[in-house]
Amino acid sequence: MTSTFPIPDDLDPRRLAKHLYFQGWRVARIAETLKQKPATIHSWKRRDQWDDTTPLERVDCALETRMIQLISMPTKGNSEYKELDALGRQLERLERVRRYRNGGNEVDLNPKVASRNAKPRKAPEKNAISEEQQAKLVAAFLDKMFGYQKNWHRAGQTERIRNILKSRQIGATYYFAHEAFIDALQTGRNQIFLSASKAQAHLFRAYIVDFARDAADVELKGEVIKLPNGAELAFLGTNGRTAQGRSGNVYVDEVFWIPRYQELRKLVSAMASQKRFRMTYFSTPSAMSHEAYPFWTGEHYNKGRPKKDHIKLDVSHSALAGGLLCADGQWRQIVTIEDALRGGCDLFDLDRLRLEYSPEELLQLFYCQFIDDGASVFSFASLQRCMVDSWELWSAEFKPFALRPYGHREVWLGYDPSESGDSAALVIVAPPLTPGGKFRVLERMQFKGWDFAAQAKAIKDQCERYNVAYLGIDATGLGSGVFQLVKQFRPDAVGLQYSLELKTKMVLKAMDVIHHGRLEFEASHTDIAASFLSIKKTSTASGRAVTFQAGRSEETSHADLAFAVMHTLINEPLEGASGVSSSFMEFS
Repeated sequence: MTSTFPIPDDLDPRRLAKHLYFQGWRVARIAETLKQKPATIHSWKRRDQWDDTTPLERVDCALETRMIQLISMPTKGNSEYKELDALGRQLERLERVRRYRNGGNEVDLNPKVASRNAKPRKAPEKNAISEEQQAKLVAAFLDKMFGYQKNWHRAGQTERIRNILKSRQIGATYYFAHEAFIDALQTGRNQIFLSASKAQAHLFRAYIVDFARDAADVELKGEVIKLPNGAELAFLGTNGRTAQGRSGNVYVDEVFWIPRYQELRKLVSAMASQKRFRMTYFSTPSAMSHEAYPFWTGEHYNKGRPKKDHIKLDVSHSALAGGLLCADGQWRQIVTIEDALRGGCDLFDLDRLRLEYSPEELLQLFYCQFIDDGASVFSFASLQRCMVDSWELWSAEFKPFALRPYGHREVWLGYDPSESGDSAALVIVAPPLTPGGKFRVLERMQFKGWDFAAQAKAIKDQCERYNVAYLGIDATGLGSGVFQLVKQFRPDAVGLQYSLELKTKMVLKAMDVIHHGRLEFEASHTDIAASFLSIKKTSTASGRAVTFQAGRSEETSHADLAFAVMHTLINEPLEGASGVSSSFMEFS
């Protein structure tokens, strides 16, 4: 670039300087070419805000200048007219870009889009599944079954009611979620999943969504999943109001832990009353006092029937191990851990489990034996009243996935440290907001094999998530190590020195709270109920006093969850707002 740039005498040098600057010229070269001082060019640049001009405005300015020059020419040739036409099209395009930037849409940039979109468009199909994808899902479902699950599948093809008593952790919820999804795809029948709470019912949904994505790259959406063939998959708690009007196949998870079974049975029979629908109950055993126990044994069938029509069912493992259609129309099966192992399930080390559990606990957890809760301090019926659908009752105050799940409301923490190989337990309890109100167990956690520092850090992490007003820790024996570490960041932590008197007070307080319906925990947290049930009344070594003890196991540990909860309840005076009845005091 040289200083021989032609400068017509009739052009404004200030306007020309701006055009040269927009072309990328340096200020010094512009000043030399226009025979101006650099300070003058800098002054124009600052006053006219050249650097603040948008690219659209710069091009607009150049188009305007050139078009006016061409229009002003007295004599024009073909080249001038062609240039004017091209510049006009560019000016029109700039106007469309300007409308698009000011809140327009794609039509402003490309008018052809309007005509293309004028035809009615078919909305994309929700939860679309092609024939090829469906074939992949069916193949994956059939390929992943253990032997006992194949038995469930065969029974499901012919039997209207399946009632299955099972060992822990053998994949029943996982299997039945997949079975129901495939049935919905193939038959168009609705599938309804019921559990003690919506949180537990949504485990079915998670299994289905993951299965569809992993097996066939299908993304399923919706709280109620609606398939293209019209089948709906609904995931409900046991609240009848949320299930009214629905019909379809019904799956009931952990039926022996669900409160008010009589109400549930009416709900299920209403939803699956048509002969084309089936009902499936499956559960680990709880206590013989549960309302569903007579339905399992067949005793309920005899009620109201003439004695000549009574039935007597053999519900022993030897009779039901292979599955059996019983006289009351229910197909029953018992699947113990050994049955699962023989059926191909390789998820357990049975020899190791026999070391970790007492014979009584092993029978209940893995060999499908019901608990006789007559020996327990806490009755199963009273604990069932504590089991609630937290998604329904606590949703306004408790957001479990938020950074501050309970906001700035106060909570109490109870911790039962790990000792000699058992589990440590931490609970977060919301205390009553009014005298005589309810305690809510918002969260519970168990840790195994952690050293003192790791256990203390677990407590510290929760103190950062919640507004902790009280922290009670068992500081007896090995628990004193955790307590000393916690005191470093929570000087107000309370160390509970276990004694016969303190343990009695804690149990009496818990009995009082539970008896008066003042404790609530998520219904799917059956380990809390099992922990309380494991506490039994016994005599001290001298035989002169009554104390309370629990067997140690991986499942109930030393009733760690129960005692962690009691570490918070004891923070309220023993008499509380309801008082301790005399029937409780006899244990002291």
